[in-house]
Amino acid sequence: MTTDASSPTDGIPSAESLRESIDRHLRGLGFSPNCKGYFIDEELTKQKIRDLYASHRLEILRQNRPFVEAHGHELSGCFASGRHVDPALISPKLIEVKNDRQARLFRFACMLWSVPVSRGFGRRMRFLVLDKQNECLMGVFALGDPVFNLSARDEWVGWNHEDRRERLVHVMDGYVVGAVPPYSQLIGGKLIAALMGSKEVRRAYRRKYLDREAVISGKRKRPSLVLLTTTSALGRSSIYNRLFIPDGPRFLRIGTTKGFGHFHLSGELFESLRGYLEAVGHPYASGNRFGMGPNWRLRVLRAAMREIGIDGSSMLNHGIKREVYAIPLADNWREVLLGQRRRVLPRTLPAREIANFCLNRWILPRASRDERYKTFDRGKIMDCLLNGGPGPNW
Repeated sequence: MTTDASSPTDGIPSAESLRESIDRHLRGLGFSPNCKGYFIDEELTKQKIRDLYASHRLEILRQNRPFVEAHGHELSGCFASGRHVDPALISPKLIEVKNDRQARLFRFACMLWSVPVSRGFGRRMRFLVLDKQNECLMGVFALGDPVFNLSARDEWVGWNHEDRRERLVHVMDGYVVGAVPPYSQLIGGKLIAALMGSKEVRRAYRRKYLDREAVISGKRKRPSLVLLTTTSALGRSSIYNRLFIPDGPRFLRIGTTKGFGHFHLSGELFESLRGYLEAVGHPYASGNRFGMGPNWRLRVLRAAMREIGIDGSSMLNHGIKREVYAIPLADNWREVLLGQRRRVLPRTLPAREIANFCLNRWILPRASRDERYKTFDRGKIMDCLLNGGPGPNW
């Protein structure tokens, strides 16, 4: 283990300077040190969580500035101003991302989130939701491979390691879910989330992955989507809480994450630590090759911290515990996931029926009592992304 102050090679920071950089970085974010590591010495409100992510979000916006400058004016025209929306005429249209323009719009929309979103990994399906009344974007969602280790999910399902290894293929995770303004101001996020559990999504999954050979294992499986999972972005979720569609998707809170991650150790600090591993010849530094999974960055950080002589577990415990939700898509989902049944009994509704329920249950009542959505101007979107600030009334 390299723990002295010398650099392992020219141009690479020393172990001591990396320890000092980590300390300055975490203190700058509002973390305080104690004998066990670093912690946030105040209540983790939603605004505080947004503040913790702010530097990460600015970093992503800087990286994407050329993209925004090249495509932003065209793509911002795909959003509605409040005056373009008549809540009584909202008619959602679900579109799977399949071409470059749709992919650009999806990417552009994700930059509006106050908490930066994952790019996903492995199997991946992305969707746009447009409003037929104006052909403008209402929101987006994306499904990807779930993380292999998620204790709240595994305990709730009743999985052992072998069950999970064999049948995780029947589960997908909603890693991006949300409405864009002005629909977000009309509780449109609940509609977007509920559409993940639609019959159209389940059919799209079947078309895309039935009989496809797994790249890593080489096995040919017959996946059937019977369960979705997703996690809240800001602690307690206002979107998923009490989200229930009669005879359709039910969002069930099944626990929380453990508050570990790496968003607070991103950017230049991560690259410095990865460079240190590369200099000492550690195999994790070679890059996130396909098949290494979503935890490559965590493994890099843990390994680098061991090399410079600090406790990686305490550094990666940021304390933000996200709520974990499960959305069953079959009446016998548990029997399928435990290997007790092969024949799936689907429990999904058409997107049209889900949308109608959400409109009457949440969107129209909100529109009647709060008309602030009308003040949203899509012309401010470029300003937000180029200057890194929050959008108006977002």
